[in-house]
Amino acid sequence: MQQQTKRLITISMLSAVAFILMFIKFPLPFLPPYLTLDFSDVPALLATFTLGPIAGIIVEFIKNLLNFLFNVGDPIGPLANFLAATSFILTAFYVAKNKNNAKSLVTGLAVATLIMTLVLSILNYFVLLPLYGMIMNLSDVFGNLKIIIVSGVIPFNIIKGIVISIIFILLYKRLNSVLPR
Repeated sequence: MQQQTKRLITISMLSAVAFILMFIKFPLPFLPPYLTLDFSDVPALLATFTLGPIAGIIVEFIKNLLNFLFNVGDPIGPLANFLAATSFILTAFYVAKNKNNAKSLVTGLAVATLIMTLVLSILNYFVLLPLYGMIMNLSDVFGNLKIIIVSGVIPFNIIKGIVISIIFILLYKRLNSVLPR
């Protein structure tokens, strides 16, 4: 019972931290301004590697649900963020077989970056960008899907994956012994 309570409290705290980190975001200078980089996936990665993949998905779900409730005008952003982060954390977890080995961790995060980029490229091309264009009444989106994916989505997700990975590795080494299992 006490172990379950610790897990629940840890997931709740990491979800709250992830939600707060979503507000600290910035666009990258050479990419479209709607693609903003934040560090809110780091707490979900910490939850994934210390408590398991379900905990990481729960952190992502809570963070994006709260974000949706605060930004009801943008239903696509939280959905895209959830799908991106889930593909990233699950890939990183399952590829990094030895969670305490730096080489295994880096390999898992590198593969996760590539998978996230691939997943988001496909989802943006077929689902997210057309849906966003339809909701926001932006007909330009439909004619420029390939350009948006190649010049915006792909570089953004590679940069995001690298930045999140570096921050996670630096924190994971220090917090691994403190976070409950």
